[in-house]
Amino acid sequence: MVASVGDRIVDSLSFAGGMTWEILWALILGFALSAVVQAVVSKSEISRLLPDDSPRSLSIACGLGAASSSCSYAAVALARSLFRKGANFTAAMAFEFASTNLVIELGIVLALLIGWQFTAAEFVGGILMVAILALVFRAFLSPTLVDMARRNAERQVRSYMQGHGEMDMSVQGGSILSRVASSQGYTAISHFFVMDWAAIFVDIAGGLLIAGVLAASVPDSFWRSFFLAGHPLAAKVWGPFIGPVVAMFSFVCSIGNVPLAAVLWNGGISFGGVAAFVFADLIVLPILNIYRKYYGGTVSLFLLGTFYLSMVGAGLIVEGLFQAVGIVPTTRHAKVEMAAVHWNYTTALDIVFLLVAAVLAVRFLRTGGPAMLRMMNQPMDGRAGHAAHDAGAAFSCPMHPEVRQDHPGRCPKCGMELEPAVATGRPEGRG
Repeated sequence: MVASVGDRIVDSLSFAGGMTWEILWALILGFALSAVVQAVVSKSEISRLLPDDSPRSLSIACGLGAASSSCSYAAVALARSLFRKGANFTAAMAFEFASTNLVIELGIVLALLIGWQFTAAEFVGGILMVAILALVFRAFLSPTLVDMARRNAERQVRSYMQGHGEMDMSVQGGSILSRVASSQGYTAISHFFVMDWAAIFVDIAGGLLIAGVLAASVPDSFWRSFFLAGHPLAAKVWGPFIGPVVAMFSFVCSIGNVPLAAVLWNGGISFGGVAAFVFADLIVLPILNIYRKYYGGTVSLFLLGTFYLSMVGAGLIVEGLFQAVGIVPTTRHAKVEMAAVHWNYTTALDIVFLLVAAVLAVRFLRTGGPAMLRMMNQPMDGRAGHAAHDAGAAFSCPMHPEVRQDHPGRCPKCGMELEPAVATGRPEGRG
């Protein structure tokens, strides 16, 4: 008995290790590209570009979301920040969807572990999901709910990786190439790269470990029965409905749910079910709790219902569309394999990109990164402003409150825009 449990633990770790080695270079490449984009796209301009829920604003939201961090927690925090700064609520939620479903690293990892068809499904389905959400919001999102969300969003609350979601170290001025190649750009890229890793490392590791346990412990017969694999038509409908429910209770989001999706695909879930499962990282239980903190209980339940409906709808459409085109895989051979390192292109790429990660990590450590990392779970609004006001300065760095001056500029430690000080007067109505 003890030996059997020990063997399963070893097998679980071996499966997790095998998937890690297979996708490691892709994760590093994806996060590096995401960091480069974030270093040249200013978050302070995003709110201005999302004034309403028109097709143009929603398209911009998708484009900007695809260029941002893939961390679900950071995406949720940034969507709230955009909403507080004047962005349309629907556009902010579309930005949130795009941040977790239209990003480069997700597509690469899906292609490596399950197949390019799933990458295509994720991007097509992500756009469909935003379109469905916009239509549902137009039908059911009342001004009363928006006002309720705004009143709650104005409250100061702390949530996981909130500071990371609101952080803006983007480099402005000059061509994109000159900004990326500059010393400030190098620093910004290194900080975004390490912060993104810090934000979702637990989810990635947790997803890989859970996938390893499921692959080693749960027999295929269970999955095939659960996903109605013996009834093809019913399975195509059931998959998109049950996929998000499984995701909700997995507690894993961001890219961490892709290894789980690979296990579920091998187990018999439908093509559209895989897509809906991956979409659902924005309704896992910890994220739902953050919605409650940000927008209140009523709005969080509204988001759960409308998000779920959008995910199911997108999954069903993707299933039908890809079946009609004839590109749904006919075999189930996702890479859920025990660890085995061979000298091949995967090993070579892992080594190369581990060196890239090391270079960026060293830059991060040498430019005040650890101090910023310690503040990533704190809301930025007012944190530095109060310190600056108390010291008589007009502008201060939100991440380094000790950096203060009487005119706009950038922090010499991290490169972030200095923010105006916030007055700390007594509340109105108090005697």
